[in-house]
Amino acid sequence: MRTPGKAKLRDAVYGLYERRLLRSLSPDRIPRHIGVIIDGNRRWARSAGNPVSHGHEAGANKISEFLEWCDDVGVKVVTVWMLSTDNLTRPADELEPLLRIIEQTVEELTSIGRWRIHPVGALDLLPGTTAEVLKAAETATQDVEGMIVNVAVGYGGRRELADAVRALLLEEAAKGVSLEELADHVDVEHIARHLYTKGQPDPDLVIRTSGEQRLGGFLLWQSALSEFYFCEALWPDFRHVDFLRAVRSYAQRERRFGT
Repeated sequence: MRTPGKAKLRDAVYGLYERRLLRSLSPDRIPRHIGVIIDGNRRWARSAGNPVSHGHEAGANKISEFLEWCDDVGVKVVTVWMLSTDNLTRPADELEPLLRIIEQTVEELTSIGRWRIHPVGALDLLPGTTAEVLKAAETATQDVEGMIVNVAVGYGGRRELADAVRALLLEEAAKGVSLEELADHVDVEHIARHLYTKGQPDPDLVIRTSGEQRLGGFLLWQSALSEFYFCEALWPDFRHVDFLRAVRSYAQRERRFGT
């Protein structure tokens, strides 16, 4: 059992460490775009003998805190993967409460009025209520000057690429371009202009919590040259110091961009 004195000492030490980490970060080495795969909510809940919905709620509460950390150090874009297309196949008794938690979280982020909310994902796969909440958030924050927050709900990297190619084909067909002509001149920029994140910088840093070391389909196209940081902490336990370590790790790397 931890005594109050030990807890205060621990907090003081972490406070000093956080300030040291902050001082070590150079403004010109801060990632412009951070993608985060929030993982470990269910394991966090089960480890305490609680329903998985408790984990999803705790994870949702962490999101605004994480966004504040990003904003405070000067990040311009954050993509938060809240629900994948694969997650949509979960049992209804888990999925439906999770969707309500996501809706509430998006509404809370919107009410803060600090960030521009941009849904990324296949909204047509989502229940109507969830899709409407996401669309309303985008509309309500479209004039906000702050950090862009991509809310990835019903998101899958393969689905995004399929949607991008489909949109490209339809656009070119509307111009009267034949398949042969399109095949002759299409390049990566044509596809990039039809991604969910079109017009945004690709993620410089992708963080995944819970110790898993895989992308799972997250921003497959955009993360081709990203740096990755895998953290052992389950998402609800992810701390400010963990975030600062991730940013410091990124800043210390020599990015060659394939050259």
